Amino acid sequence: MNKVLNSYKNGLVSFIILLAASNYVVGDQSMPYDEWRLGFFAPDYMEVWIETADVVDVNNFVFRRAGSGIASIRYPRPLVTKIPDDFSGDPKGWPESPGWGKGKYVAGAALPRQIYVRWQSMVEPKTYEAYIKISEATREMMRNSVDVFCPADGKVITDYRKAIVIGLSPGGIAKAWVAGPCVRSVEISRTQATVDPRGPYEGKSNGHYRPLTDISKAYVEKFGIPYESW
Repeated sequence: MNKVLNSYKNGLVSFIILLAASNYVVGDQSMPYDEWRLGFFAPDYMEVWIETADVVDVNNFVFRRAGSGIASIRYPRPLVTKIPDDFSGDPKGWPESPGWGKGKYVAGAALPRQIYVRWQSMVEPKTYEAYIKISEATREMMRNSVDVFCPADGKVITDYRKAIVIGLSPGGIAKAWVAGPCVRSVEISRTQATVDPRGPYEGKSNGHYRPLTDISKAYVEKFGIPYESW
């Protein structure tokens, strides 16, 4: 009888602990939308290849390769291969309110606590890695709604800043904003990355980087890289 009673008590304690943990996770995941988005962009001609972007959410769950591939860029234009006589783009500085960049929604994640990014700066070329901390103040902005006029809807709507957008530049600068479809982006951090001594692809490509387009190569040869502007 005592064995049965003890087994029942142990099972009840385990259930209570599990229930408390479940409530904790649900509470931390609470946000007024199903998913948040992670996006990346690079200054004009300063092409970037993201090897991986890993997210740690507030529940300490890790989401590997939440981002990867080419970062969004205005110039050179897609499918344009001819080197122009006059370059229309200007890589200096950052936009005041960047868009969402190229990326995707982080399915199943609670709001972010930290984002790790390893990328190739193809114009240098160098491989950088950065740890970007997301503050509670940023998460609070992501939870709060904003009434704003949205040109796409032609009216005032209730919108959210449900995206983290990260700009990656030569010199290893990773600048982050919190953004929404119709809401003005807010700068949240500027991180100085470190050079990954392993090189591209964690040293598995014999030092070979992704190829730079002829247009970006021509721009850099003519004007150089504006390091101090980022």
